[in-house]
Amino acid sequence: MKKTRIQDEKYKEGTESQFIRSLELGPWTSYSMMHDPKHMCFVLSRYKFVSKMLDGKKKVLEVGCGDGFGFPIVAQAVSQLHGIDRDERLLEGNRTRLKFIKNAKFYKLDISDAAPKEKYDAAFSIDVIEHLAPPVEKKFIENTVKCLKNDAICIIGTPNVTAQKYATHRSSIEHINLKSSKELKNLLAKYFENSFIFSMNDEVVHTGYYPMAHYLFAIGVGLKNK
Repeated sequence: MKKTRIQDEKYKEGTESQFIRSLELGPWTSYSMMHDPKHMCFVLSRYKFVSKMLDGKKKVLEVGCGDGFGFPIVAQAVSQLHGIDRDERLLEGNRTRLKFIKNAKFYKLDISDAAPKEKYDAAFSIDVIEHLAPPVEKKFIENTVKCLKNDAICIIGTPNVTAQKYATHRSSIEHINLKSSKELKNLLAKYFENSFIFSMNDEVVHTGYYPMAHYLFAIGVGLKNK
C-alpha cells in the first residue's frame, strides 16, 4: 500500500504541470493527423535536421513557414527565428497558437515578389520549392539570397523527383517543380561557394544513393560575389 501511495504521489507530482494547457494543430498538420499521421514524423525529422545544421545561429529565417508545425524545433536551437508566408490565415494562426515561443516572429511576405528587409545568418525552406513554377522559383531564390549575410547558410528541402511515382494523388497535383539531386545542388551552386546534398528516407538522413532517396536536402554555404 505504501509503495502504491508513493507511486501515485510521484505520478501526480510529475504530471501536474502537463495538464495546464493543450495546443491546437494548424490546418496543414491537422490534415496530416486525420489522413496520414505517420507523415508528421517525417516532417518533424526534417525540421530536426535543420535545427542541427543551424544550431547556435543568431538570426534565422524560415521561408514559407506554413502552419509552423516544425517551428518550435528550430526555435529551440537558434536565438531568433522569423517565419514568413504569403497566407495571412496561416500566420495569424501561428501567432496565436505558437505565442509560447518567445524568440519567434511571423510576418506576411511573398518572397517571390520582394526580399525581406532584414539580414539573416541562415535561411531555410521545407517543402516549398516543389510547388513553384520555374519563373517564380528564380525570384524565390534570388530574394532569399538577398537577405542573407555573406557567410550565411541556406537549406532547401524537397521531395526527390524519382519519388514522384510513389506520391499521393494530392501531392502529384501540387508538386510541379520536383528536382533531382544534381539539379538541386546546381541550383544552390549558382549562388553559394559551396553546396552539399543529403538524402532522406522517412526519418533517416544519410548520404546514400540519391535516386533511391525519397527526400533531398541542399545546403549552400558562403555567398558568391553579388
